[in-house]
Amino acid sequence: MTKKTELQPAPDHPPTDRITSVSIVVPFLNEEDTLAALYEELSAVESELGTPFEIIFVDDGSTDKSRSVAQDLAARHDNLRLIGFRRNFGKAAALSYGFRVATGDVVVTMDADLQDDPKEIPRFIEEIQSGADLVSGWKRRRHDPIDKTLPSRIFNAMTSRAFNIEIHDINCGFKAYRREVLSHLNLYGELHRFTPALANAGGFSVREIEVEHRAREHGVSKYGWSRMVKGLLDLLTVMLITRYGARPLHFFGMIGLPILGLGGLFIGYLSVLWLLGMGPIGTRPLLQIGILFVVTGVQLLGIGLIAELVLASKLREDDKYVAQPLDDKSERPE
Repeated sequence: MTKKTELQPAPDHPPTDRITSVSIVVPFLNEEDTLAALYEELSAVESELGTPFEIIFVDDGSTDKSRSVAQDLAARHDNLRLIGFRRNFGKAAALSYGFRVATGDVVVTMDADLQDDPKEIPRFIEEIQSGADLVSGWKRRRHDPIDKTLPSRIFNAMTSRAFNIEIHDINCGFKAYRREVLSHLNLYGELHRFTPALANAGGFSVREIEVEHRAREHGVSKYGWSRMVKGLLDLLTVMLITRYGARPLHFFGMIGLPILGLGGLFIGYLSVLWLLGMGPIGTRPLLQIGILFVVTGVQLLGIGLIAELVLASKLREDDKYVAQPLDDKSERPE
């Protein structure tokens, strides 16, 4: 029985009667042995579902024969588009470009290593039709070595706690997005793994479903402990974006004001001693520390104020929130 976790507090999108088109975005790096088989599996699901697929392969700078294999497939199949980067720019860049060119009502992302089963795609689409804006896969039973699964579990636990969301596998690349979600995702670095948290912070409804995870038969994994450091830094980035992206002064002020206050107390204490004639204060280390704290606090507050000015001049109305008409009399303003 499939288990489903609903992230809070975003409400569901009104149910959709029918999805008219689906885009499948597949970033790949050195997967020459899997691309042809993956396309055949996707084609079989397309025929079974009866909804046209737009399949987008994004070559993230492969150094093997992946690109030539994909070019041959694209030449023989009209529904397959191929995009190639001149070098490896990372999965976030590949997904971001795929989102940019995708035209489907629903956009599904999956890995090219055949560990994601395309037969799961109809279940993702059903969840979108029933009101979800983003559906994330949960590989509950994984067929990967421990040097890949253990870092992933630690990272998932940290992310779930940091964003107060009950999601078990934020690293899973098997996801489905309602089209309007994509315009609110700005992916770079390793932020592609945080799309459920970013979408949920924007008020979109996010669900999680269990998916089958197949053992890797070709190639080697590109993930492991080496990605943990990048992931932790990106975790801090997403926390900053989602909590203080529209109010940077609050972030810098939260740090700067206590430092400024503490420095003021040090200087005030020494000033009282000087007024009471309790000796010179110019040679006391506490004076230098107090001055340093005051200067640092003022600088942090200044940075926050400058950030607010930059934000006020650049922030568009649509960047402040995500809204949609709820009746047939309202239209979304241009």
